[in-house]
Amino acid sequence: MLKELCIVLTILVTVTAVSFAGSELNMQEGKWEITTKMEIPSMPMDMPPMKHTQCLLKKDIVPQSSQAGQECTISQTKVTGNTVTWVMQCSGGPGGDTKGNGTITYNGSSMKGTIKMKDAQSNMEMTSHLTGRRIGECK
Repeated sequence: MLKELCIVLTILVTVTAVSFAGSELNMQEGKWEITTKMEIPSMPMDMPPMKHTQCLLKKDIVPQSSQAGQECTISQTKVTGNTVTWVMQCSGGPGGDTKGNGTITYNGSSMKGTIKMKDAQSNMEMTSHLTGRRIGECK
């Protein structure tokens, strides 16, 4: 009976370890090139895509804004499988304070996601579509 219990416990521990091993975020750390395409429904024409580079690490997996002078605070970061979600609040931008949320799905050396923001003063909504690819090591 004790031998059978040990075998069952060994199998259970092995299955649990394998399931946790496969649940790590599939994101390669390093320098990433991120392209942002912003949509603002109230604007009559499309804005051109913007590119910037950033070092992304598994401890710091949310891409940061490339907009100069804007301060953003990231909170409520959650990782589910290969998808990261977060809530953000920004100040100092051209339209004043904004609030929103984002989601990114990583696939090794590439990523795709969306950030939805709303201006606190005018209630104007903005959606940023992000794509990214790892281009090398962080320096």
